[in-house]
Amino acid sequence: MKRYLLDVSYDGTAYCGWQRQSNGPSVQQTLEETLSVLLGTEIKVTGASRTDAGVHALGQRAHFDAETGIPAEKLPFALNTMLPPDIRALRGQLVPDSFHARFSVSGKTYTYRIHNAPHASAIYRATTAHIPVTLDDRLMDEAARQLLGTHDFAAFAAAGGSAKTTVRSITDISVERKEDEVSLSVSGNAFLYNMVRIIAGTLIDIGHRKLPPDCLSEALRTGDRLSLGPTAPAQGLELTHVYYPDIE
Repeated sequence: MKRYLLDVSYDGTAYCGWQRQSNGPSVQQTLEETLSVLLGTEIKVTGASRTDAGVHALGQRAHFDAETGIPAEKLPFALNTMLPPDIRALRGQLVPDSFHARFSVSGKTYTYRIHNAPHASAIYRATTAHIPVTLDDRLMDEAARQLLGTHDFAAFAAAGGSAKTTVRSITDISVERKEDEVSLSVSGNAFLYNMVRIIAGTLIDIGHRKLPPDCLSEALRTGDRLSLGPTAPAQGLELTHVYYPDIE
């Protein structure tokens, strides 16, 4: 029995999220069922991040244990002949038995994409949030930097999370515009439930001048969720990368 790590990309539109649920198909379920058929035995997969319904991933990572003669680097080629087209295995590798896709994580990067144009995009409607009013991306970028460092992000957590502490560290954050796309990139050691979407929703309101830029630092100080903007729509969010210091 060996432990394998897969890098996985998916369009989350058709799924109820990463994690197996009773109310619809999940990415985890689809991957487990496909691996079980491919390897001829029941496979359980553990993901690095439990992305929500409609959220996408460019760099989700997941481990599983199996006995197989298929080389790790060849697993994605075999899997992709069987997976639906909105899920793709990108890389396979062997990892130590002590490795855990969730608990070995040292950091993650998320990207939130906004289609900032008068009309919604016919092409990118499933992977961006449409904001028709012109956003001040420079103001958003300046405001976002208030979140750098280690803080209590209690105000940025949606109800229903299971975190034991709301203290998190953001190591990098930026807002950039490329034509009609405004993108938020945020990296940190860990994230609370809906934390990135709350940051994105608040920055959108700041860019629209509906909220003052210092509402972010005020929320850090007070822990008051009501001082922030709404939770941004799921389809704009992408899990971009998961970092493991011991295997990179």
